[in-house]
Amino acid sequence: MRGKKLASLLLAGMLCFGMGFTSQASSASEAKKEASEAKEKADKAKEESEELKEQKEQAETERKTISAQLDKLLDEITVIEEKIFNKEEEISLKEDELIQAMVDENDQYESMKKRIKYMYEKFVEILFEAKDLSDFLNKTEYISSISDYDRDMLTKYKEIVKQVEEQEAVLQKEQQEMETMQDELIAKQGSLQALLASKENEIDGLKEEISANAERVKKLEAAAQAAADAARKKAEAEAAAKEAAAQAAAAKKNAAAVSDGASSEVVVSGNGTFTHPCPGYTRISSNFGYRTAPLRGASTNHKGTDFAAPTGTPIYAAADGTVTSARYSGNAGNMIVINHGNGLQTYYMHCSRIFVRAGTKVSKGQHIGAVGTTGNSTGPHLHFQVMSGGRPVNAMNYL
Repeated sequence: MRGKKLASLLLAGMLCFGMGFTSQASSASEAKKEASEAKEKADKAKEESEELKEQKEQAETERKTISAQLDKLLDEITVIEEKIFNKEEEISLKEDELIQAMVDENDQYESMKKRIKYMYEKFVEILFEAKDLSDFLNKTEYISSISDYDRDMLTKYKEIVKQVEEQEAVLQKEQQEMETMQDELIAKQGSLQALLASKENEIDGLKEEISANAERVKKLEAAAQAAADAARKKAEAEAAAKEAAAQAAAAKKNAAAVSDGASSEVVVSGNGTFTHPCPGYTRISSNFGYRTAPLRGASTNHKGTDFAAPTGTPIYAAADGTVTSARYSGNAGNMIVINHGNGLQTYYMHCSRIFVRAGTKVSKGQHIGAVGTTGNSTGPHLHFQVMSGGRPVNAMNYL
């Protein structure tokens, strides 16, 4: 919208110059005044261009800062997810331990009941079977020791159950705290992503303004020179007027081009089954198959091909298909999965930005994302993976 306004202002300015020259200045002093005014307009447009460039540089610096904050936040989310997973494992083990302790307590209780019933039924008989007083006292002490043992064991099992329950409660509390922290980080991630998108739009708008203003400066400088020539030689006023009219026509043409805008970008390259997903790559940083793991947690059996490229480099759909997944996915970072039918799927990993959603129909060469270094990554690149019949295959055979 701002580009259209600038183009309209430029067209209006050039038409004014054309009308001024067709009327022709009645004196050299008036022509000199017109030239001075034209130069002033050109100088002012230059100042505006410098201000726009400074705004763009500041916006790009802010974008880098936000992007770095977002990358750091994604790392924190990954760490907290791992901690939550480990805590769930601990809770699961503690639940098994609690169940076993409760079973042991119940078994001890049932055994004690049976022995108490048996001793109650046989107590008198056992005592009367005593051979003498010493045997009587021994039997009495034996029965008492069995009863004491049962009570001690039951108390012990109850204490174990209580301890395990307390430990499980502590673990569950810790898990809840981590999940709360994870929710806060995810909310912050959403805010940063919205802020980053807003900054990207701001930079795109400034680029359009800078481009339009550069053309405006060029036209104004030409008009100022034409006015200066008219002041030196009044006879050339008519030729200068024709030149201004031609410039006005060119400005009108440029304004129409700016107002039309560009359609959605579709890039198809190569002669293979698939178009290249990242034609702007600088090098292949990791081939398909066996490799030395580039960092901890990375696989030595590389299932795709890595195309190194600057962050933000466009990523295109390799072929027509349906997006089955477009989200953050652990080590793969921001990942897009497209189903092309006939058992073929393509994966696009570590994206800095995703422009499609699950369920979207995409065309071959459609702009679907941007290169990044999210997830488990050593630097900005696209991990491009082709799946055929559920197995990873060499992507270079399709490009």
